[in-house]
Amino acid sequence: MRTKQFWLDVFERAVKTFAQAAVALLTAGATGLLGIDWLQLFSVAGLAALVSILTSVGSDYVGDRGTPSLVTRDAEDSV
Repeated sequence: MRTKQFWLDVFERAVKTFAQAAVALLTAGATGLLGIDWLQLFSVAGLAALVSILTSVGSDYVGDRGTPSLVTRDAEDSV
């Protein structure tokens, strides 16, 4: 958790989660661009990104140390 690569991976996951939550909210409402509650969208997507960050930090103690993944490298190699 103390490496630059760890935090780059965490940031990448958080950005992806933010984007996925935003797209889900945009498509679920199926409204026009002007009818979107942008504050609500950023609030929900931001919360999802925060949960992603916390999950990644917590995962450092479960999977391989130094990675935000719950999957160990041994499990990835066996597939």
